[in-house]
Amino acid sequence: MDIDLPIALILGQDGIINGAIYALLALAILLVFTVTRVLMIPQGEFVAFGALTMAALQAGQPARLVWLLAALAVAEAIADLIVLRTRRQGAQVTFSALLVKLAYPFVLAALLYNLPTATLPMPVQAMFTLAIIVPMGPQIYRLFFQPIASAPSLILLIAAIAVDVSLVGVSLFVFGPESASTAPFSEASFEFGSVNVSSQALWVVGSALALIVALWLFFSHTLHGKALRAAAVNRTGATLMGISPVFAGKASFLLATLLGALSGILIAPITPISFDSGFVISLKGFVGAIIGGLISYPLAAAGALAVGLIEAFAAFWASSYKEVIVFTLIIPFLLWRSLTRHTLEEEE
Repeated sequence: MDIDLPIALILGQDGIINGAIYALLALAILLVFTVTRVLMIPQGEFVAFGALTMAALQAGQPARLVWLLAALAVAEAIADLIVLRTRRQGAQVTFSALLVKLAYPFVLAALLYNLPTATLPMPVQAMFTLAIIVPMGPQIYRLFFQPIASAPSLILLIAAIAVDVSLVGVSLFVFGPESASTAPFSEASFEFGSVNVSSQALWVVGSALALIVALWLFFSHTLHGKALRAAAVNRTGATLMGISPVFAGKASFLLATLLGALSGILIAPITPISFDSGFVISLKGFVGAIIGGLISYPLAAAGALAVGLIEAFAAFWASSYKEVIVFTLIIPFLLWRSLTRHTLEEEE
């Protein structure tokens, strides 16, 4: 099948849009892995949560996902009470903080069930969506990964897979099997030669760039960001310098959940999302992170953008095999890194 310039430009536009989302997910996966050694397989589920929760709010339906937040808050409160009761050394839990965390989801649920969410401005709907989903990141780390933080990487991977499967089941129960999409942020479109660019596409790319710049500023110019960088570079040294590994883990999961939920809000007007869409989206972000060697943020972002472009052109030439082509990209990079790596890591 021949391809001319207008078609190539349209495919390139689609690839850049998808690549921008994959870049955010790749950065989130890389951030969590370098700080906690957890491979963030559930990252895509937060994308699905963001899109489907936003769609539910716009449809005026009860945001039932808030009850998952409440259940996690209750479980976290029980775990914290056990810590307080046993008075373990290094416990950083107070009763006031525990009560605030426990009350938050129920106050949020009361607001959501009494407000006309369908008529609220879109920015307010987006803020409610983030308010439901973002706190789940630290909760999931506290309940499922903090107790096994020093376990071998294989155990952490198994735990991540279990969390992902559980979240997919919750998503099916809460949202049902139907896919959903949301209203676009803007209906405007712009002509650039023979290419028609929608304002939603500009929103996606612009927001992705803004988030990447914000992450760079956070890690370069804030105390908490520098603490996370230190934990990523040398966990033991960061602990000796007084940087809490618990804080580092919760903060990394918080940022990853924020990026995932925002990604879902951004792509929901463009692509219908269903309860099981997150896993494939997350895998494509993971391919970008692998290209970056699970070390380099710029290479991970560039790799994710390349994944988006390859996927777009593969869908044109061989739509039945586009997923195979994208995921096959992992093989040459893993092979190249195995051939160029001359040191052997000791087993933990």
